[in-house]
Amino acid sequence: MKKRIVYILFLIGFIGFAQENPVKITIDTAAIRIGEHIQYKISVNKTGKVVFPKFQSDSLGKVEVVESFAVDTLKDTYEKKYVLTSFDSGRYTIPKQQVLINNKIFFTDSLLVSVATVKVDTLKQQMFPIKAIKSEPKTFDDYKPMLWWILLILAIIATALYFIFRKKEKKEEVIVVIAPIQEALQRLKELDEKQLLQQNKIKTYYTELTDIVRTYIEKDIYIPALESTTNELIDTINDFNESSKLGISKETIQQLKEVLESADMVKFAKSKPIVEEIKAHRNLSERILQNLKPVKETKNEVE
Repeated sequence: MKKRIVYILFLIGFIGFAQENPVKITIDTAAIRIGEHIQYKISVNKTGKVVFPKFQSDSLGKVEVVESFAVDTLKDTYEKKYVLTSFDSGRYTIPKQQVLINNKIFFTDSLLVSVATVKVDTLKQQMFPIKAIKSEPKTFDDYKPMLWWILLILAIIATALYFIFRKKEKKEEVIVVIAPIQEALQRLKELDEKQLLQQNKIKTYYTELTDIVRTYIEKDIYIPALESTTNELIDTINDFNESSKLGISKETIQQLKEVLESADMVKFAKSKPIVEEIKAHRNLSERILQNLKPVKETKNEVE
């Protein structure tokens, strides 16, 4: 009777101890062939803070983790699944895995798995001859060296063609010659468009006006007018008019003298003529240009 009581108490204690470990493992198989998978699951039947382990492989590292799933939360149960495999035949022990539950350490049971080789039946398996080596398809990188040579050849051809066509006769450029009188009249028109009188720039206006007249005299009559004073220029025109028969009337020469002297008074004596007088000098300058046309003689003859 006493022995039975002892056995009962021992059995109750053993059951109580077993119930104290809330961690257990389950697998779908313990024997696989090389490369096949094992579904390995750790279950915790307890609420609270649970930290699952980083999977610890066997001592030889032959069992590998193919995939590690996220923790599944069920009613009062946490589950962590792993997919395992091995590529070496043999028998391997998956060690105990450490799980933290409310900062307390619990361990799973260890597990023994067998990995067998895959048998190949050479009688039933059809044998094929060894295939010849196939060349890989060409890619752009294979043609890169040739591309540089092609570009170099094209550059040489382009350079040669450039020098060949460069030596060909060029078309004669059409040079448009404007008569001095036309140039002078155009400059007068441009002077009007500047509106210097409206801006009260009287000195600048007279400077440009006399420059137009003097430039025309140099270009068409071949008398140095730009660097001569008013008196020197009038004297030179009178001398050439008498000796070379320029055909310029005395009235035109007198009008030219009037315009140049008025301009000198504005530029050097700070004279300020009225607008009507300035416009009269402008119109007079245009008539002077028209009447200064000399009898056609060569430059050498005039000199």
